[in-house]
Amino acid sequence: MNNSVPKQYLLLEGKPVLYYALQAFEESMVDEIVLVTGQDEIEYCQKEIVEKYGFTKVIAVTAGGAERYHSVLCGLTELNCLKNRPDYVMIHDGARPFINDEIISRCAQTAEKFQACAAGMPVKDTIKIADDSLFAKETPQRKYVWQIQTPQAFAFPLIYQAYEELMKREQKGEVFAVTDDAMVLETICGQKVKLTEGSYENIKITTPEDLKLAKAFFPKIR
Repeated sequence: MNNSVPKQYLLLEGKPVLYYALQAFEESMVDEIVLVTGQDEIEYCQKEIVEKYGFTKVIAVTAGGAERYHSVLCGLTELNCLKNRPDYVMIHDGARPFINDEIISRCAQTAEKFQACAAGMPVKDTIKIADDSLFAKETPQRKYVWQIQTPQAFAFPLIYQAYEELMKREQKGEVFAVTDDAMVLETICGQKVKLTEGSYENIKITTPEDLKLAKAFFPKIR
Protein backbone atom coordinates (compact mmCIF):
# COMPACT_ATOMS: atom_id res chain seq x y z
CA MET A 1 0.00 0.00 0.00
CA ASN A 2 3.06 2.31 0.22
CA ASN A 3 1.76 3.35 3.64
CA SER A 4 3.01 2.82 7.20
CA VAL A 5 -0.56 2.11 8.32
CA PRO A 6 -1.73 -1.51 7.74
CA LYS A 7 -4.36 -1.62 5.02
CA GLN A 8 -7.17 -2.77 7.32
CA TYR A 9 -6.77 0.38 9.41
CA LEU A 10 -6.65 2.89 6.56
CA LEU A 11 -9.59 5.27 6.59
CA LEU A 12 -12.42 4.76 4.13
CA GLU A 13 -15.04 7.51 4.34
CA GLY A 14 -13.85 8.37 7.84
CA LYS A 15 -13.72 4.89 9.34
CA PRO A 16 -11.09 2.13 9.30
CA VAL A 17 -11.50 -0.40 6.49
CA LEU A 18 -11.86 -3.13 9.13
CA TYR A 19 -14.89 -1.35 10.62
CA TYR A 20 -17.08 -2.16 7.64
CA ALA A 21 -16.43 -5.90 7.70
CA LEU A 22 -17.08 -6.03 11.44
CA GLN A 23 -20.24 -3.96 11.05
CA ALA A 24 -21.61 -6.33 8.41
CA PHE A 25 -21.13 -9.36 10.65
CA GLU A 26 -22.37 -7.47 13.71
CA GLU A 27 -25.68 -6.86 11.92
CA SER A 28 -25.92 -10.38 10.45
CA MET A 29 -27.14 -13.76 11.72
CA VAL A 30 -23.61 -14.57 12.93
CA ASP A 31 -23.54 -15.15 16.70
CA GLU A 32 -19.97 -14.38 17.70
CA ILE A 33 -16.86 -12.82 16.18
CA VAL A 34 -13.19 -13.51 16.88
CA LEU A 35 -10.90 -10.81 15.53
CA VAL A 36 -7.38 -12.03 14.70
CA THR A 37 -4.68 -9.39 14.42
CA GLY A 38 -0.99 -8.74 15.06
CA GLN A 39 0.24 -9.07 18.64
CA ASP A 40 1.12 -5.39 18.80
CA GLU A 41 -2.25 -4.35 17.37
CA ILE A 42 -4.52 -6.07 19.91
CA GLU A 43 -4.90 -3.07 22.21
CA TYR A 44 -5.56 -0.72 19.30
CA CYS A 45 -8.25 -3.01 17.86
CA GLN A 46 -9.89 -3.52 21.23
CA LYS A 47 -10.04 0.17 22.17
CA GLU A 48 -10.15 2.06 18.88
CA ILE A 49 -12.38 -0.29 16.89
CA VAL A 50 -14.29 -2.83 19.01
CA GLU A 51 -15.05 -0.56 21.97
CA LYS A 52 -15.20 2.71 20.04
CA TYR A 53 -17.83 1.42 17.61
CA GLY A 54 -19.65 -0.85 20.05
CA PHE A 55 -19.17 -4.23 18.39
CA THR A 56 -20.88 -6.43 20.96
CA LYS A 57 -20.45 -9.69 19.03
CA VAL A 58 -16.66 -9.55 19.19
CA ILE A 59 -15.86 -12.02 21.99
CA ALA A 60 -12.08 -11.98 21.58
CA VAL A 61 -9.25 -10.08 19.91
CA THR A 62 -6.38 -12.52 19.56
CA ALA A 63 -2.90 -12.58 18.05
CA GLY A 64 -2.30 -14.31 14.75
CA GLY A 65 0.77 -16.08 13.40
CA ALA A 66 3.51 -15.78 10.82
CA GLU A 67 1.35 -16.67 7.81
CA ARG A 68 -2.32 -16.21 7.05
CA TYR A 69 -3.12 -19.86 7.67
CA HIS A 70 -1.37 -19.73 11.06
CA SER A 71 -3.59 -16.77 11.96
CA VAL A 72 -6.71 -18.64 10.88
CA LEU A 73 -5.78 -21.53 13.17
CA CYS A 74 -5.33 -19.07 16.05
CA GLY A 75 -8.89 -17.88 15.50
CA LEU A 76 -10.25 -21.40 15.19
CA THR A 77 -8.43 -22.44 18.37
CA GLU A 78 -10.06 -19.53 20.21
CA LEU A 79 -13.46 -20.82 19.11
CA ASN A 80 -12.57 -24.40 19.99
CA CYS A 81 -11.90 -23.32 23.57
CA LEU A 82 -15.44 -22.04 24.01
CA LYS A 83 -17.80 -24.01 26.22
CA ASN A 84 -20.27 -24.10 23.35
CA ARG A 85 -18.24 -24.65 20.20
CA PRO A 86 -19.87 -23.38 17.01
CA ASP A 87 -21.42 -25.72 14.48
CA TYR A 88 -20.24 -23.56 11.59
CA VAL A 89 -17.63 -20.87 11.12
CA MET A 90 -17.04 -18.15 8.53
CA ILE A 91 -13.53 -16.91 7.80
CA HIS A 92 -13.27 -13.42 6.34
CA ASP A 93 -10.51 -11.00 5.37
CA GLY A 94 -10.68 -7.76 7.32
CA ALA A 95 -9.50 -5.91 4.21
CA ARG A 96 -12.77 -6.74 2.37
CA PRO A 97 -15.05 -3.93 3.57
CA PHE A 98 -17.94 -4.50 1.17
CA ILE A 99 -19.18 -7.82 2.51
CA ASN A 100 -22.94 -7.65 3.04
CA ASP A 101 -25.79 -9.58 4.63
CA GLU A 102 -26.82 -11.21 1.36
CA ILE A 103 -23.38 -12.78 0.86
CA ILE A 104 -23.16 -13.83 4.51
CA SER A 105 -26.58 -15.49 4.33
CA ARG A 106 -25.75 -17.31 1.08
CA CYS A 107 -22.53 -18.63 2.57
CA ALA A 108 -24.32 -19.80 5.72
CA GLN A 109 -27.01 -21.63 3.76
CA THR A 110 -24.49 -23.22 1.41
CA ALA A 111 -22.24 -24.36 4.26
CA GLU A 112 -25.19 -25.98 6.04
CA LYS A 113 -26.02 -27.90 2.87
CA PHE A 114 -22.53 -28.82 1.61
CA GLN A 115 -20.34 -28.44 4.75
CA ALA A 116 -17.83 -26.21 2.95
CA CYS A 117 -18.21 -23.22 0.66
CA ALA A 118 -16.39 -20.17 -0.64
CA ALA A 119 -17.79 -16.93 -1.96
CA GLY A 120 -16.57 -15.89 -5.38
CA MET A 121 -17.51 -14.66 -8.83
CA PRO A 122 -16.89 -15.90 -12.39
CA VAL A 123 -13.95 -14.12 -13.99
CA LYS A 124 -14.66 -11.55 -16.68
CA ASP A 125 -11.37 -11.95 -18.51
CA THR A 126 -9.81 -14.85 -20.35
CA ILE A 127 -7.26 -16.57 -18.11
CA LYS A 128 -3.96 -18.00 -19.34
CA ILE A 129 -1.88 -20.54 -17.42
CA ALA A 130 1.80 -19.76 -17.97
CA ASP A 131 4.82 -22.05 -17.94
CA ASP A 132 8.11 -21.24 -16.19
CA SER A 133 9.25 -19.21 -19.20
CA LEU A 134 6.04 -17.18 -19.24
CA PHE A 135 4.67 -18.74 -22.38
CA ALA A 136 0.94 -19.43 -22.33
CA LYS A 137 0.50 -23.18 -22.06
CA GLU A 138 -3.18 -23.52 -21.20
CA THR A 139 -6.40 -21.53 -21.53
CA PRO A 140 -9.11 -22.86 -19.21
CA GLN A 141 -12.71 -22.33 -20.25
CA ARG A 142 -13.81 -19.07 -18.69
CA LYS A 143 -17.12 -20.46 -17.42
CA TYR A 144 -15.18 -22.74 -15.07
CA VAL A 145 -12.84 -20.07 -13.68
CA TRP A 146 -13.86 -18.12 -10.59
CA GLN A 147 -12.08 -15.46 -8.58
CA ILE A 148 -12.39 -16.54 -4.98
CA GLN A 149 -13.33 -14.17 -2.19
CA THR A 150 -14.25 -14.40 1.47
CA PRO A 151 -16.16 -15.25 3.53
CA GLN A 152 -15.52 -18.94 3.28
CA ALA A 153 -17.79 -21.02 5.50
CA PHE A 154 -17.37 -24.49 6.92
CA ALA A 155 -18.68 -27.01 9.40
CA PHE A 156 -16.48 -26.12 12.35
CA PRO A 157 -15.14 -29.60 13.22
CA LEU A 158 -14.24 -30.19 9.57
CA ILE A 159 -12.13 -27.05 9.08
CA TYR A 160 -10.59 -27.17 12.57
CA GLN A 161 -9.40 -30.74 12.15
CA ALA A 162 -8.05 -29.94 8.69
CA TYR A 163 -6.01 -27.05 10.06
CA GLU A 164 -4.69 -29.17 12.94
CA GLU A 165 -3.57 -31.80 10.45
CA LEU A 166 -1.96 -29.11 8.29
CA MET A 167 0.08 -27.93 11.27
CA LYS A 168 1.16 -31.47 12.15
CA ARG A 169 2.40 -32.03 8.61
CA GLU A 170 4.15 -28.65 8.56
CA GLN A 171 5.97 -29.55 11.78
CA LYS A 172 7.20 -32.71 10.07
CA GLY A 173 8.75 -30.60 7.33
CA GLU A 174 6.07 -30.63 4.65
CA VAL A 175 5.73 -27.34 2.78
CA PHE A 176 2.31 -25.97 1.85
CA ALA A 177 1.53 -23.00 -0.41
CA VAL A 178 -1.88 -22.43 1.13
CA THR A 179 -3.56 -19.25 -0.07
CA ASP A 180 -7.11 -19.72 1.23
CA ASP A 181 -9.10 -21.86 3.64
CA ALA A 182 -10.86 -23.87 0.97
CA MET A 183 -7.44 -25.00 -0.23
CA VAL A 184 -6.70 -26.45 3.21
CA LEU A 185 -9.70 -28.75 2.95
CA GLU A 186 -8.93 -29.61 -0.67
CA THR A 187 -5.29 -30.39 0.14
CA ILE A 188 -5.61 -32.13 3.49
CA CYS A 189 -8.98 -33.86 3.24
CA GLY A 190 -9.78 -34.01 -0.46
CA GLN A 191 -13.00 -32.23 0.50
CA LYS A 192 -15.00 -30.59 -2.26
CA VAL A 193 -15.81 -26.93 -1.63
CA LYS A 194 -19.01 -25.50 -3.07
CA LEU A 195 -18.76 -22.10 -4.73
CA THR A 196 -21.44 -19.54 -3.98
CA GLU A 197 -22.00 -16.08 -5.38
CA GLY A 198 -20.20 -13.20 -3.73
CA SER A 199 -20.08 -9.83 -5.47
CA TYR A 200 -17.81 -8.04 -7.90
CA GLU A 201 -17.80 -5.18 -5.37
CA ASN A 202 -16.52 -7.50 -2.61
CA ILE A 203 -12.94 -6.48 -3.31
CA LYS A 204 -9.91 -6.97 -1.09
CA ILE A 205 -8.00 -3.75 -0.53
CA THR A 206 -4.39 -4.67 -1.29
CA THR A 207 -3.00 -1.82 -3.41
CA PRO A 208 -3.50 1.96 -3.54
CA GLU A 209 -5.60 1.42 -6.67
CA ASP A 210 -7.98 -0.79 -4.68
CA LEU A 211 -8.52 1.96 -2.15
CA LYS A 212 -9.34 4.43 -4.92
CA LEU A 213 -11.82 1.95 -6.38
CA ALA A 214 -13.42 1.44 -2.98
CA LYS A 215 -13.89 5.18 -2.56
CA ALA A 216 -15.39 5.41 -6.04
CA PHE A 217 -18.20 2.98 -5.46
CA PHE A 218 -18.61 3.49 -1.72
CA PRO A 219 -21.86 5.50 -2.07
CA LYS A 220 -23.36 2.72 -4.20
CA ILE A 221 -22.63 0.06 -1.59
CA ARG A 222 -23.30 2.01 1.59
